[in-house]
Amino acid sequence: MAYSKTHSISINPYTEEEVYKRLLHTKEETQEILEKSLSAYNNSWRDASFEQRAEVLNAVAAEMRANIDEYALPMTEEMGKPINEARAEVEKSAWCAEHYASHAKEYLKTDYIESDATTSYAQYLPLGPTLGILPWNAPFWLAFRYLAPALMAGNTCVMKHDSHTPKCSDVIVQAFVRAGMPGNVVQNLMINSSDIEAVIKNDIITAISFTGSENAGSQVGAAAGGAIKPCVLELGGSDPAIVLSDTEDLDFAADMIVLSRYINGGQSCIAAKRIIVEAPIYDKFIAMLKSRFEKLKVGDPKDESTKVGPIARKDLVDEMHAQVERSVSAGAKLVLGGKKHEGKGFFFPVTMLIDVLPGMAVSCQETFGPIATVMRAKDADDALRIANDTQYGLGAAVWTSRERGEEIARKIVTGQVSVNGIVKSDPRLPSGGVKRSGLGRELGPHGIKMFVNAQQVWIGPKIV
Repeated sequence: MAYSKTHSISINPYTEEEVYKRLLHTKEETQEILEKSLSAYNNSWRDASFEQRAEVLNAVAAEMRANIDEYALPMTEEMGKPINEARAEVEKSAWCAEHYASHAKEYLKTDYIESDATTSYAQYLPLGPTLGILPWNAPFWLAFRYLAPALMAGNTCVMKHDSHTPKCSDVIVQAFVRAGMPGNVVQNLMINSSDIEAVIKNDIITAISFTGSENAGSQVGAAAGGAIKPCVLELGGSDPAIVLSDTEDLDFAADMIVLSRYINGGQSCIAAKRIIVEAPIYDKFIAMLKSRFEKLKVGDPKDESTKVGPIARKDLVDEMHAQVERSVSAGAKLVLGGKKHEGKGFFFPVTMLIDVLPGMAVSCQETFGPIATVMRAKDADDALRIANDTQYGLGAAVWTSRERGEEIARKIVTGQVSVNGIVKSDPRLPSGGVKRSGLGRELGPHGIKMFVNAQQVWIGPKIV
């Protein structure tokens, strides 16, 4: 079915059948949604106490946990996420809501600072209606990563979710309605991407959170900068996973790297996309990875035993095949997968390329699917050089001794480094990128302060 510019339509990537259809908002309806967000901010949410806001966020978490499949299934149907992963995403989103319900007051406590005033301090005040522009690959988690801190800070939220996951966006708002959220504090905005710039520039919107591609992010950032509004951008990644020969537990490292590469069908910004292995253990580690990758079950995302579901869209499958073909033509060796799927469903096989060199497509471009790219490094310094040889800087993993890992972490140009562990997002810890992977931070105490007014207050008389 052809996409209609008057509707947001989702297609099941496993069955290729229509899942959900939603009318797009008109220009007039969009303005009405923004005005309702402003009214809700001024008349209820801005002046609600932390305890009142927390009550709603905790109720949202309870609602989602009590009806987990009702919230998980739209992800499985709209973008192919395996059902077990979809349930885990709902759980993680509930945890995010609970975390900020419990910690927002402490994160935003007034900072008293000595000066020449009798009393001086910085207090953290909400900004107003905010806009969250969200992607399809983690429809719940990436929504709550924006919603929970923004709401607990006292802002209202307008979500412009990806056009391929309209049902997910609707059931997220449904959770807030069922939880007793005051009207219009959280709303969906169904518009075409071409209409986003006008919303960013609308005087009602005070700040923007964007997660998505670097190209779209640069446009959002330019629009926000032109309107002089704060924005947080989390963009693409080509995350390295460095494995050095002094790694104590290579089996655990292989398990975690394989998990990082295939989870969500490899459709994750922080997945281990470039596996950089030190020469003395290169051949051994390749064999360890291959034996694990080839055991992964690809299939029906509603099947509890499926590890890798379909890719969200056919155009993404086509692009990955092109990346693999260009890389093999340039000299990479294909040791697993790579063949085109015959039959129904937007599938891409679990694929492994070795002897990949910098400059090959799978090395310098973001691969958004189950493609494992393995690169050889002469030593630790060479591994670090390869890791930093990218326009991206989102996350990285280092497998070595703890002391050496911490030393190397300081030299990796990314916003997040995991030493002997998987790169992941956690509501307790800040995440975000550098270089073309974005700007600003989400989550943790840093994330909630992105969309507040850090207002300085000076109270006299002056101390002399």
